[in-house]
Amino acid sequence: YVLHLLLPAGERWFVHVYQQALPYITDDRLRADVIGFIGQEAIHSQAHDDVLPHLREQGLDPTPYTAQVDWFFEKLLGDRTLPPGRPRRWWLMERVAMIAAIEHYTAFLGNWVLNADELDRVGADPTMLDLLRWHGAEEVEHRSVAFELFMHLDGGYRRRARTWALAFSALVFLWQRGVRFFMENDPTLLDGKASLGQFVRKGRQGVLPSTPDMLRSIPRYLSRAYHPSQEGDTAQAMAYLASSPGANGGH
Repeated sequence: YVLHLLLPAGERWFVHVYQQALPYITDDRLRADVIGFIGQEAIHSQAHDDVLPHLREQGLDPTPYTAQVDWFFEKLLGDRTLPPGRPRRWWLMERVAMIAAIEHYTAFLGNWVLNADELDRVGADPTMLDLLRWHGAEEVEHRSVAFELFMHLDGGYRRRARTWALAFSALVFLWQRGVRFFMENDPTLLDGKASLGQFVRKGRQGVLPSTPDMLRSIPRYLSRAYHPSQEGDTAQAMAYLASSPGANGGH
């Protein structure tokens, strides 16, 4: 559920930043890929927004958490009143690099959820699970676009490493805020407490990404030889999209 609330604001922000980056793209194939990416992310944010009424029916109002997420993307990472020219371009490139780092993790999570059979075994809500897997499959499918855009427009290694640290810290912070919000406000939970130990334990059980897998993903992104095609399996993602009720109009 946390992903359903965290992703829409992030995806709206991706779309906003990429619309500003389009004029700088000089490669026609990459421009077409970025336009396709913008279209997919806009659809994703709407699909996840549709989850909000579902949560309210269960007695959980997510507004306090989504307001924090909106503030983070719209205010902290939003447009700055910078003079045109180098300062404005610098801030645009910082955000393009940050999106490349975030997309490394959305592809990592997409690959994980496509293979997380334990979620089926523990009886996760089938509609929610299909929505996550449909989204995850699309993240795996377009996983190279953000990184290739960053390499095309800038590609500096220091910027890549710096923005990775910012993006990773932000994702961990927003994720744990979301988990804590759910644990404390979900009327179906009696003892609403979230801890790092629980996260590690759930990872071992296969209902969350495992901590060792997440740690191993860090040096992969920071390797100078990194390319997103190393993460996930395009054929598996396409096969899921072909069979998913959500992808075929079921949501």
